[in-house]
Amino acid sequence: MGHSQAEKAATRERVLRITSRKIRAEGVTRPGIAELMNEAGLTHGGFYKHFRSRDDLITQAAAFALAEGTSKMERSARKNEEDPRAGLIEAYLAKQHRDAPATGCALVTLGAAAARGGQDVKEAYEKQVRTYLDLIAGLDDDREDARADAMVTLSALVGAVLMARAVDDPEFSDELLETVTARLSRHTSHDTDAAT
Repeated sequence: MGHSQAEKAATRERVLRITSRKIRAEGVTRPGIAELMNEAGLTHGGFYKHFRSRDDLITQAAAFALAEGTSKMERSARKNEEDPRAGLIEAYLAKQHRDAPATGCALVTLGAAAARGGQDVKEAYEKQVRTYLDLIAGLDDDREDARADAMVTLSALVGAVLMARAVDDPEFSDELLETVTARLSRHTSHDTDAAT
């Protein structure tokens, strides 16, 4: 790849990264092309060198945001070597994750947009759901119902963060995170106890 092609690819990735953070923090309808390009240090006119349209950018940024979460989930699971599932649960339901939607899990912030979006966004969202399910089920792969349990776990994680961000009362928000963490962790420890 030549220098100009590498530079173009780096610029495109910078725009995608900025847009992925914006749409996670503000939703897919809010950021405009001029605002995004300005934040990337580019002119509005340069936009069409990288993307066909605003919809093209939003679709690609959504896919970028969704895929970015995989490495975070894997790192979270590795933090607790004795119980990777508990490590993942604790990291996902941490107050830091709740308080940082721009860099948090895109399953939480882009769910409604994916449901109303085009096929590309739905496919990217589904791909990420399936990836997370495989990751979580893989932490309990010796269990017969690991996939079903992964579905319940992922649904509880995403739902808890969504609700914790949406409620007004900070104490209630904390309670939501803490309660779901405790229940999911208790479920994990019961499963471990039953297996031994």
